[in-house]
Amino acid sequence: MRTSNPTLSDHVFEKSRTGNAADGVMTLNGTVLKTAILTLLLITAASWSWKLITGDHPPAWFGSAMTFGWIAPFALALIISFVPKTAPLLAPIYAITNGVFVGLISSIFEASFHGIVLTAVLLTCGILFALLAAYSTGIIKATENFKLGIFAATAGIAIFYLATWVLGMFGVQIPGLFGNGWVGIAFSGFVVVIAALNLVLDFDFIENGCAAGAPKFMEWYAAFGLLVTLVWLYLEILRLLSKLRSRN
Repeated sequence: MRTSNPTLSDHVFEKSRTGNAADGVMTLNGTVLKTAILTLLLITAASWSWKLITGDHPPAWFGSAMTFGWIAPFALALIISFVPKTAPLLAPIYAITNGVFVGLISSIFEASFHGIVLTAVLLTCGILFALLAAYSTGIIKATENFKLGIFAATAGIAIFYLATWVLGMFGVQIPGLFGNGWVGIAFSGFVVVIAALNLVLDFDFIENGCAAGAPKFMEWYAAFGLLVTLVWLYLEILRLLSKLRSRN
């Protein structure tokens, strides 16, 4: 059971088997409920941070929040990934802190391109339900080759982003891929497709975890992993839409 989402890996699933069976087992309905809770927390936190910075003059702390706001959700994500049993406690906190940061990022895009956030949200929801329907009906199947392909593509994107971040600290920029030219648009489109296909692997992980009777706390962990993919997809859609809008 392989997924390119690092929070929903085979290793994590194997470690979860050591849970206490008396606490209950993972179910699909339970996972859906936990996903809804985390999503609601994230949206609420994002709306709160969005409202704080509305207007022509952002508050003085806005720059610092954008520079360091990612640290808390990133640290929480690492802890949850390495210690899945912490998911029931830390996943809601992750959703809130990440929601605050997502709200700040969204405000930047919205200030430059009015209506882009709503479009990105609707596209993210549309892709989620379309892929869920395709997976449920068997139109898309998470075969081993499919999983390996998505895993390789996702790992490649992660390494590339990390490399550009490191190079950027030394003033080295990679031209084209992050611009609004057709090469940059094609690259963003590719990343959106890979992020979307990660949802299929997440569905497969959840289905297999429920079938195998994983411990109850894995509902929170699986919901957390799915939220990670959804946020990534949403941000990549924002990036793609901004490139398209900037060409008009």
